Amino acid sequence: IETAHVILAVGHSARDTFKMLFEKSCVPMEPKPFSVGARIEHRAETIDRAQYGDFAGDPALGAADYKLNVHLENGRGVYTFCMCPGGYVVGAASETGSVVTNGMSEYARDGQNSNAALLVGITPEDFGSAHPLAGIAFQRKIERAAFEAGGGAYSAPCQRVGDLLENRATTALNGSVQPTYRPGVVPGDLRTVLPDYICDSMAEGIRRMGRRLRGFDDPDALLTAPETRSSSPVRILRNETRECPTVRGLFPCGEGAGYAGGITSAAVDGLRCAEEILKQSL
Repeated sequence: IETAHVILAVGHSARDTFKMLFEKSCVPMEPKPFSVGARIEHRAETIDRAQYGDFAGDPALGAADYKLNVHLENGRGVYTFCMCPGGYVVGAASETGSVVTNGMSEYARDGQNSNAALLVGITPEDFGSAHPLAGIAFQRKIERAAFEAGGGAYSAPCQRVGDLLENRATTALNGSVQPTYRPGVVPGDLRTVLPDYICDSMAEGIRRMGRRLRGFDDPDALLTAPETRSSSPVRILRNETRECPTVRGLFPCGEGAGYAGGITSAAVDGLRCAEEILKQSL
């Protein structure tokens, strides 16, 4: 389709498109920071009590949410993202032989558990390569390791928070929090899936967040891994008018292109790209 303008609003997991653009070589790209971790899952009533106190359970309030972040001495940031009150941990793999987790809540938010992504910031220096697509290779290695750790049937590896904090593998999930991930989870040690510096940072982040939100460091809370698709690992370069400097009329846009960190910021970036196209058309 011939056109004067293209808004390239790919998603953060558009690996085939990133590969195609890289192979065309005329579209400049670079690796960018993103975050990796796991889904942390608590009993919803634990979060409700921590946030609402004596009012926990009041139907007018609904399931409580939270948003936490800490900055560690090792230079890493640890934070919660995409919190799902009364929700479920769900599968989000886009390739065969890989496991990826995400979260969701139904409209009523009445599930027995609440979950959120517990993420650790990483940079291109962690990828082991300066290749523009090195971040994708980093993600893929973790996701395939998770597939193997889960038994090769798309189950996800899962570890109790208490075991992560004590640096031991989980052998049974018989505590107060039961996993919601389908098709199922396999208890184990997340260090077989995630690098040690991510597990160490998650553990210290949980300890500190537990001081701010009572029960966040509950030993029975669960970590289901991995959460690798927090944002795009690639940035498609553009100039001050949001246009690709080497391909006139091409506007890399939104989260997948590396210029947004969520739904709202991606939408705003789309509006601004549209404004630039309108200016060129006048």
